[in-house]
Amino acid sequence: MEALFLLIPLSVAMVFAALWIFFRASDDGQFDDLVGPALRVLQDDDLPPTDHK
Repeated sequence: MEALFLLIPLSVAMVFAALWIFFRASDDGQFDDLVGPALRVLQDDDLPPTDHK
């Protein structure tokens, strides 16, 4: 029972820390472009670059 006096405040603090990290990343624009990286994987760019002179 004494362990609950430590675990409950610790878990509440961890939830608030995780929410703070999530909202901080959201405010910094971490989740703005979710489609672009997925589409860049599908682009066929395995050909060697051509040398135009």
